[in-house]
Amino acid sequence: MHIVLERVGRDAVRAVPLEGGAAGEPRDFPASQLPAYVTRLESAPAADDRPRWVWSDTRSWYPELLRAGVRVERCVDLTLSHAILRASTLSAMSPLATGPATAWDAATAVEDAPPPSHSALFDFDADLSGGAAEASSLAEFTAQQEAVAGSADPGRLRLLLAAESAGALIAVEMRQCGLPYSAARHDELLTTLLGARPAFGRPAVLEHLAQQVRAELDAPDLNPDSPPSLLKALRRAGILVDSTGSWELREVEHPVIEPLLRYKKLSRLLSANGWAWLESWVHDGRFRPDYVPGGVVTGRWATRGGGALQLPKQVRGAVVADPGWKLVVADAAQLEPRILTGLSADTAMADAGRGKDLYAGIVASGAVDERAHAKVAMLGAMYGATTGESGRLMPRLTRAFPRAVRLVEEAARAGERGAVVTSRLGRSSPPPSAAWRTAQSAASAADSTAADERRARAQARDWGRFTRNFVVQATAAEWALCWMAELRNRLTALAPGRPLAESPHLVYFLHDEVIVHTPAALAEEAAAAVEESAARAGRLLFGAFPVDFPVTAAIVDTYAEAK
Repeated sequence: MHIVLERVGRDAVRAVPLEGGAAGEPRDFPASQLPAYVTRLESAPAADDRPRWVWSDTRSWYPELLRAGVRVERCVDLTLSHAILRASTLSAMSPLATGPATAWDAATAVEDAPPPSHSALFDFDADLSGGAAEASSLAEFTAQQEAVAGSADPGRLRLLLAAESAGALIAVEMRQCGLPYSAARHDELLTTLLGARPAFGRPAVLEHLAQQVRAELDAPDLNPDSPPSLLKALRRAGILVDSTGSWELREVEHPVIEPLLRYKKLSRLLSANGWAWLESWVHDGRFRPDYVPGGVVTGRWATRGGGALQLPKQVRGAVVADPGWKLVVADAAQLEPRILTGLSADTAMADAGRGKDLYAGIVASGAVDERAHAKVAMLGAMYGATTGESGRLMPRLTRAFPRAVRLVEEAARAGERGAVVTSRLGRSSPPPSAAWRTAQSAASAADSTAADERRARAQARDWGRFTRNFVVQATAAEWALCWMAELRNRLTALAPGRPLAESPHLVYFLHDEVIVHTPAALAEEAAAAVEESAARAGRLLFGAFPVDFPVTAAIVDTYAEAK
């Protein structure tokens, strides 16, 4: 049974039951009674008697219930589901996808497709904004059900929408519970690395490094935080670099490089996770970032402030379990290459990764001669590297694992043509921009220039690299959602009836890594649940195809101990 919830005016809620596609009698009641109403229906002893709540936006409805001590088992997040169905190739012919834009499209708007680069695809931690549409939730849900039922693969889309909605519940619960965090320990770590917090100016260690940099460059007034000024000082000293990026500076031999690189690293720590961050984001022993499920076009999560997706190793020692509790820190080994294995149904690659390190298995297959080469070759395949070591190794990888390489190559060619590609469960990539299409048209015009053609080729290759990786990364995001959804259910079953914050619960998620906060007595069972949930997620996505998704789960007192 589904129950659609809608706001009625400022202080009332309407609940509409749906069973077998037919709407029952609507019921209106004061918003203050919503927690009691939800509690009564969630308390049904049989799972089949507990409803799946349908609401506009989990972020708008669920926090209020959690604050009242009410947990929801299942929901349909119409905002997130609309974004998927509107863009998916599987539902492309539905009225929902072909109709004009509505308020739901404004509510589901996310950032434009990121540039197809490593940093954009993997290190995105945006400050997103936008609200949910409250209009016509019942009509929207009906349209979504029709879109799924008439799609090219209803089963895949139903699983994706259920996983996406479960992720929305988890995101709100993680914010409500918070990541256990010691402000005192964070201060100690900063003081050790940077020196004591100054009343003004730089901490002592940073100021000492700045003085070293000035002395080595003979630039007494240099502000090392200013890239233009630093670049000029480097060039005056005979260091002819094109930028002040660390990757380029590491290639230079000069006495200034070591203190400069250290300064840059510590300066980033101070600005991103220094004392100001601590005061803004850590309260009452918890770090509560605002997660945004589906905040990136690949389905990966974003955050609104706090930098939860970029918590640096230097401060992970401040993530400390409560007394009598433990942290279970788990990450999936070589997730994206294994996702590619399942997507392509490449049995040779599945054999290479079965029961062992995938990269070691690639070496054992004879495709390459050492593990480092296996990793470089796989990353090259997923990112389209055609030069250097990756380019040299690609022919050998292609001979050993033709199905896997063919899948990403076909995705790249589709992107170069301006076509859309789709993940395992049905999330589709955005089309290239109008400017991209204009550039491609200009290159094929009768009066095109060589510059037009070069620009068009470069843009086509760039978009091909994006679509090449999209199919893998978007499917990896789906696997992670299924992993967390299954894990959430298993953790709840470990302590039935207990409030969320008093039972094992998820407190952190980073693409292929989770942290569970659990009473110490249940830590071993929570760790087993983490591993079993990963295997279940693999079966949900790839059925009986024999691809392994090994997970390493460490039971620790601090996040730093797990690495």
